[in-house]
Amino acid sequence: MRILYHLPLSPFSRKVRLALAEKRIPFDLRVERVWERREEFLEMNPAGTVPVLREDNGLVVADSYAICEYLDEAYPDLPLLGRTLAERAEVRRLVAWFDGKFNAEVTRNLLYEKQMKRLMGRGTPDAAAIRAGHANLRPHLDYLGWLAESRVWLAGASLTLADLCAAAHLSALDFIGDVDWSLNEAAKDWYARVKSRPCFRPLLADRVSGVTPPPHYADLDF
Repeated sequence: MRILYHLPLSPFSRKVRLALAEKRIPFDLRVERVWERREEFLEMNPAGTVPVLREDNGLVVADSYAICEYLDEAYPDLPLLGRTLAERAEVRRLVAWFDGKFNAEVTRNLLYEKQMKRLMGRGTPDAAAIRAGHANLRPHLDYLGWLAESRVWLAGASLTLADLCAAAHLSALDFIGDVDWSLNEAAKDWYARVKSRPCFRPLLADRVSGVTPPPHYADLDF
């Protein structure tokens, strides 16, 4: 059986979980506490990060984007990277936006400071970073809302990896109660559409020790 090594609140792991589920590819989940630096895991991914996908034939693919590219090439029936060159370029641009810019300006300042820092034994949360994360969230939601109003899905007419990537980051932040959905109604409506898809159900059922998600987290209608 293929195995995805992950952390429940890792948006990069969540992106791959959504891609696998959207493509209806069966897999097992295995939590990997990366801060433990397990030797067997480091042999699979010397970077020591999740997610890592191990296929049932022994193939190991590390890094969330490399995994998603691999899945789209190996299982092309339900493409998530777009069909035309222009679509694929736009999907890649938006994935880079959320995994790069959004992650640096919002996710890292909120999720890392509030959750991962404690788990990794790296001290107490930085209040200035948390304030910056909340301040940065508003313009990102405005941009996401503009995309959602301008197109059927974020990158165009079809749901793509861009939608799954953005939803992965926002769902992790929503789990810890850090998304004020009243800031942008269009972004909220888009997110409601994404989390209503069958691929999202396992994420909505996630539970993490010591963290209680807000009541709306698993509510498809908010």
